[in-house]
Amino acid sequence: MKIAEATAESGLNAVTIRFYERQGLLDRIKRGPDGHRAFSPKDLRWLKLFERLRSTGMPLAEMKRFAELAREGDQTRALRLEMLKQHLVRLNDMQQRIDNCRALIDAKISIYSGLE
Repeated sequence: MKIAEATAESGLNAVTIRFYERQGLLDRIKRGPDGHRAFSPKDLRWLKLFERLRSTGMPLAEMKRFAELAREGDQTRALRLEMLKQHLVRLNDMQQRIDNCRALIDAKISIYSGLE
């Protein structure tokens, strides 16, 4: 698939996809006979993962490390699992903070709505 399709499927824009490629997060993207990038289903799965990790706050350096470990093979599975578990802990903490903020905002809306 071409980059326009990859952007639509992954939720990332073309600039970000090219950036991730330059940063070494993706394996080298094959080129079609026309010289354009030809993304494979595997590339797309990686792009979707990167979009989710980045949008949930994983630093680029951690994403790079995760991709490097994945390229090393199954012997790094435990390390990658631990990275994902640590990220999930951060997400849970973030969700708790968001829930607390939402509760306060909901309470303020109720108070202000009663004043009308």
